[in-house]
Amino acid sequence: MRRRAFIAALGGMAAWPIAARAQQGVTRRIAVLMGTAEDSDGKLRLAAFQQGLHDLNWVEGRNVSFAIRWGAGNADRTKTFAAELVGLAPDVILATNTPTARALKQATDKIPIVFAGLADPIADGIVASLSSPQGNITGFTSFNAEIAGKWLQLLKEVSPGIERVVVIYNPDTAPYAIFLPVMEAVAPQIAVTLVRAPVRDAAAIESAINALASAPGVALLIMPDVFTFLHRETIFRLAIGGRFPTMCPLRPFTAAGGLMSYGSDFVSLMGQAAPYVDRILRGEKPGNLPVQEPTRYELIINLKTAKALGLDVPATLLARADEVIE
Repeated sequence: MRRRAFIAALGGMAAWPIAARAQQGVTRRIAVLMGTAEDSDGKLRLAAFQQGLHDLNWVEGRNVSFAIRWGAGNADRTKTFAAELVGLAPDVILATNTPTARALKQATDKIPIVFAGLADPIADGIVASLSSPQGNITGFTSFNAEIAGKWLQLLKEVSPGIERVVVIYNPDTAPYAIFLPVMEAVAPQIAVTLVRAPVRDAAAIESAINALASAPGVALLIMPDVFTFLHRETIFRLAIGGRFPTMCPLRPFTAAGGLMSYGSDFVSLMGQAAPYVDRILRGEKPGNLPVQEPTRYELIINLKTAKALGLDVPATLLARADEVIE
């Protein structure tokens, strides 16, 4: 219902009022470097950001313009677009994941940057600290390290017979350094063995999952990563075929066929970035705006996938879900 209500709200964009608080006669330019492909999920996230700005009286075609590029999970393309957007000299740039933030940081230390969706901006060298980021970058994180232990615990709860959890991630793009140490600490506590499965292309995904064929007590944990996001349908086709439960980081993974997800609402996260962009456009320095961490995570369960896997999801777990996909 929340997503339907949001999509319906987008239809009212044409009726937004003239920006009373914005500078009259001055058009500010906002650049956006999207890490994902230009698909329905990516467009929904972008629309949430633009909706947030409209709510703050920044109206496209009246006092603000947008320059938008889609990295689509390609590192070279992302770097090229980062340099291109910096060359346009916008007033502020929005980065939407770790690779886009990293590319923009390398491209400029002067243009203000707001990020939405980083796991560990300190470890990635994006900001000096959360409370005082300094420099030209600030924004909103999407996860903390402790959530990795919760992913394992939820897998064990939905399928107590799990003995081995295979972690699927791309070492070139995933923030694995923040999550794997937590997983390795929690795994023995719940009697599971953790297996790393680094993958860099679709063929590697197929090889990693097909190698598990007929193995009992196996589940998959999909790490938050633009690569796994873009290949989510392949992952879940193979996982369901092998009858492997899957734990995912975001709702779009579960909607594509994952069993469960527990993580941030990235659509909401993009909307939250709008007030920071507004404050920067009105004169505040990004280095003085503290990095904001998630205040809640959402649990999504796909009962259609559970049925395909032959799993009965415990009623106690269903009762805690924010959304059940049937």
